[in-house]
Amino acid sequence: MAKRETKAERQARVLKVLEALDREYGTSYVCYLNHENPWQLLIAVILSAQCTDARVNMVTPDLFKKYDSPKKFAEADLKELEKDIHSLGFYHMKAKNIISCCQDLVEKFGGEVPRTMEELTSLAGVGRKTANVIRGNIYHEPSIVVDTHVKRISRKLGFAKEEDPEKIEYELMKVLPKEHWILWNIQIITLGRSICIARNPKCSQCFLEKLCPSAGLEPSQKRED
Repeated sequence: MAKRETKAERQARVLKVLEALDREYGTSYVCYLNHENPWQLLIAVILSAQCTDARVNMVTPDLFKKYDSPKKFAEADLKELEKDIHSLGFYHMKAKNIISCCQDLVEKFGGEVPRTMEELTSLAGVGRKTANVIRGNIYHEPSIVVDTHVKRISRKLGFAKEEDPEKIEYELMKVLPKEHWILWNIQIITLGRSICIARNPKCSQCFLEKLCPSAGLEPSQKRED
């Protein structure tokens, strides 16, 4: 087993990882779900559960033309909305949540998407991950979004140990500088889709290879802590 990393050594490695990510991917805020306003992003994120962003982006242009306001979604017929989003999977629950969510947006928040964690997570279909996407992309509040890429790669890098996304979020909040919270998700998604692929990580091609304690391990192997 490799020598256990001290807290100071890990923090120094964190900074090197962040510098490498910034060099490779830049520091611009990018959202992979197409939207023109906060409520469209909120609905797109709800639709993206267990579905790729690319697939959601194929459905939302027509969807947002048909339902061009939270009020229209709030008044939507459940069966009709299910048909509209059928190709995205889990369409029954997603349609039900979208209608309920938009009813609350209209009735409780005047049609505006709220910005606090408490208010956002009070909406149907909105958990911490979705709330953090909104807080980070719309309101630029420092937020860490723990999706499958962030969970997997943060653990591979040794920056998180937990399995539960919410616990990983809190672990990363202690490890990462606040100004890099939003960028972490953006950069790690790019890394996870192009190099650190779940079933076939390209460690030898990765610019983080020398900084990653899991480099070269089989995907099924766990890093020793």
